[in-house]
Amino acid sequence: MPVVLRRDGFRFFFYSNEGDPLEPPHVHVRSSDAEARFWLEAEVTLARNDGFDAKTLRRLARITKENRKLLEAAWHEHFAPDSPL
Repeated sequence: MPVVLRRDGFRFFFYSNEGDPLEPPHVHVRSSDAEARFWLEAEVTLARNDGFDAKTLRRLARITKENRKLLEAAWHEHFAPDSPL
C-alpha cells in the first residue's frame, strides 16, 4: 500500500493489487475513521466515499486536484514503470 502523499492527517495512497484488469488511475484517501477514492483521469472525480462528510470531501477533492500530477506519476511508476506517461 504505497502512500504517495500525507496532508493534514490524511493519507493518499493506492493498493498494490488494484484489480485484474487493472482499474484506471485513482487514489484512495484515508483518515483514522473514513476512506474515499478519487478517479484521476479526465478530471478528478469522487468514485467512492465511506465516512467523510461533504465539507471534508470538497477539501480532499481540492488537495487531490492540486497534487494530481504527483499522484498520477506515482500510479504509473508503480503499475507500469517501463511505459511512457
